[in-house]
Amino acid sequence: MMNTICTEQKPRDYLFDNYKALLILLVVTGHIIEAASEENTFLYCLKWLIFSFHMPAFIFISGYFSKKKASLEQLIRKLVVPYLIFEILYYLLYVFVIHKETRLYLLYPKFTLWYLMALFVWKLITPWFKKIPFYFGISVLAGLWAGFSGLDDNFLSLPRILVFYPFFLLGTMTDREKVRKIREKISAKTAAAGLASAGIFLVFTALKSTLPPQIFYGRYDYAYLHQSTLQGILVRLGCYLFSALVTFLLLAAVSEKQSRFSVLGERTMAVYLFHGLVCVCIKGGWKQLPYLGMAAESTLLLGISVLLTVLLYQKFFTDLLNKMLNPRLSLKKRTRPMA
Repeated sequence: MMNTICTEQKPRDYLFDNYKALLILLVVTGHIIEAASEENTFLYCLKWLIFSFHMPAFIFISGYFSKKKASLEQLIRKLVVPYLIFEILYYLLYVFVIHKETRLYLLYPKFTLWYLMALFVWKLITPWFKKIPFYFGISVLAGLWAGFSGLDDNFLSLPRILVFYPFFLLGTMTDREKVRKIREKISAKTAAAGLASAGIFLVFTALKSTLPPQIFYGRYDYAYLHQSTLQGILVRLGCYLFSALVTFLLLAAVSEKQSRFSVLGERTMAVYLFHGLVCVCIKGGWKQLPYLGMAAESTLLLGISVLLTVLLYQKFFTDLLNKMLNPRLSLKKRTRPMA
């Protein structure tokens, strides 16, 4: 997601553009449908499906494009600066628009901004962490430990940083040749059948079990999810396996060909950052409406998700984000014709 801030000179890899395009649409949809009534069974099951893999898959792709060590200056410019800007924007939105009581808690990320903080930490520590023997296994154990560690669920996004780190590492461990081999061994039809089977299993789990979709959020500890330590560990291991399976099945199923959909994958960062501001307003207002019925509510919220994604992937918002993050560059471009 983060590689979309800067213009790249290398040829586009449309497989990953298409993959990111699908995922960012699901990110927006997942956040919009959280406004749905608890009576909406269809959107409840859809929420399970989306949250079971959309962030693990995005984090995997972020790791895939993070093999080169980034300087501290680059990390601050690409991650810390947008984090601070949007934290302030969220604060202003909460206080002056939706009148929600809050403070400017810079160490407690608001809404989607946890991802920027997590990326900063992952990119900073990974070059050294990978020197440790059995580093991947250690990352999995750390993710399991987070569930009974007593860590604050949002302070510095620490639980999510630990829980999702294995997916970032998986991305750094995967190169284009491994992707090619995966796609050779798993045909698109086989991958589609696997995804359909995984979806059916998850819907059955959502409807028949007492587990909440929050088991995939990475934020909450086992006690909050009403699980014993052993139950929590087993469920989280199951979540790891399921999310990884879907991530790699999608890698085999997504097309490598350029399409109109591909450009969305080039502009995911702007969509990710700006959509959260809109979602906060929509969710706040939607809860005030009477229940519209499952069909009407589902149609409206899914339609809003698509329209919002289409709106925010327009070049205007990517340019706006670049101007926010590179004000000096924008100033130079403005003053050049006046010389």
